[in-house]
Amino acid sequence: MPLIDRADSALVIIDVQNNFYPPTRLDVDRQRFDEMVQRIAWITSVADRLAIPVVVTEEDPAASGHTVPEIRGVLPAKAVTLAKNAFAAWDNPGIAAAIEATGRTTTVLVGIETDICVAHSAIQLHDAGKRVVVVEDAAYAPGSAHDRGLRRVGGAGIEILSTKELFYDWVRTIEYADTFHDTHADLTPPPGVRL
Repeated sequence: MPLIDRADSALVIIDVQNNFYPPTRLDVDRQRFDEMVQRIAWITSVADRLAIPVVVTEEDPAASGHTVPEIRGVLPAKAVTLAKNAFAAWDNPGIAAAIEATGRTTTVLVGIETDICVAHSAIQLHDAGKRVVVVEDAAYAPGSAHDRGLRRVGGAGIEILSTKELFYDWVRTIEYADTFHDTHADLTPPPGVRL
């Protein structure tokens, strides 16, 4: 597989909503969840500065709320946010149209839940002929469901990368990475990501 080309990438943020995991839900590893949110916010900021289009999904926003403020606050002006009723993003005609409208054939997926909405989206996009990448440390499901979801998408031939790997695929060279860091010094790497 070739490296991930930023000029052919679209970022899809799946269902990272205010009420999806309320504070009373005890099976949620809050630290891991919060770090995932920070990584997605950082990836979104990087995508914005690299002119990578962003599509955001919100599953049943009337019940689950809207995208968390940490991510909503860094969305590019041209980002598209759409309600999702089928678990797979691709199975929602409006979302599929928004992904197609980017003109990109590589779809980078982040969000929740790894074993359901992320996995369903990855598999359906892959079956539709897209190159699909799941960012493992920018996806979340409680307990062993996260690892099960990653095994499922990996077994389907979908690429699994870390936040760090994605960043370096997008910037490619030492010179470009240095220039990016100098130009965007305000972008501090998120927890667990050493650049």
